[in-house]
Amino acid sequence: MASLIDPLIAFVSAHAGLAYFTLFLAALLEAVPVVGSVIPGSTIILALSALVPGGELQLEWVLAAAIAGALLGDGSAFWIGHRAQREILSAWPMTNYPRLIAQSEAFFHRWGVLAVFFARFVPPIRAFVPVTAGALGMAPLRFYAVNIPAILVWAPAHVLPGVLAVSALHEYAGISHHTGLGKYYWILTVAGLALILALASWTIRRRYGGRLIEPTPERIRNDFR
Repeated sequence: MASLIDPLIAFVSAHAGLAYFTLFLAALLEAVPVVGSVIPGSTIILALSALVPGGELQLEWVLAAAIAGALLGDGSAFWIGHRAQREILSAWPMTNYPRLIAQSEAFFHRWGVLAVFFARFVPPIRAFVPVTAGALGMAPLRFYAVNIPAILVWAPAHVLPGVLAVSALHEYAGISHHTGLGKYYWILTVAGLALILALASWTIRRRYGGRLIEPTPERIRNDFR
């Protein structure tokens, strides 16, 4: 993966417009069923965010690109599921990923509508939850009421760790942005993703204390509509 992303980072760092488009595309593709489970969107976003302290990219546009891509990706996947209903879950290429489909449905059975929020922070089912929400009949307004706040939290959670870490390297380690950061991209990526997953896990445990919400058809219908 490093052999693919390192040249990408080097290229887009010299082309700001392409960098923002890459951020947008990475966030969008993460929400596409099947594709999102193999595209390292979070890694790309975190790595590109490391270009903000050096001035190659602007923080507000990085956040805007990530938010816009995630909104379009999640929204498109949801409406595909909403129109096709459960048939989409048994159609190609979804049938090649029965385990992820089952995990997505189990996620809804456990967390109800809040599955849309929590799944934003849990790869790879993040790519399957929006389409599953539509297929299971979640009302559009209810989906967006949870999805939009989730994305507004998810984007800074992915972008800011890289920005803050590189800023700290500039400030306290005396490392030049142009000559010394290449070997730190993957350290920052792993540390940032670990922080995001730890925060998501802590939030879930604090909110529910590990208690299982028993799935019943009536509960799911009432929760979704």
